Amino acid sequence: MTSAFHDLAPDEQALVGSWTAAVAGSVHDEVDRRILWLVSRRLTPLAVAEGGWRQLYRDPRDGRLWELTFPHGSLHGGGPRRLAMITREEATEKYGVCAAAP
Repeated sequence: MTSAFHDLAPDEQALVGSWTAAVAGSVHDEVDRRILWLVSRRLTPLAVAEGGWRQLYRDPRDGRLWELTFPHGSLHGGGPRRLAMITREEATEKYGVCAAAP
């Protein structure tokens, strides 16, 4: 069985998921599910900040750095995910790690 999701494209800079209300709770949209797939199966974890509310990843294919955040943290489970590309300088400032290219 093949996945319906795909790796990050060179021109992508941010993915923002959303939830829709359903009778039995929230339903994650396709973007939110893709972000979860990327961080669990494609991207390499590098660092965590703010008790896990911010997470730093590297795309092993091109070395770009990605930050996973939960912009609606007041919602159950942190709400929908946001995955955005960040610079090495931002990564060093936010996570205190040297995020040099692999």
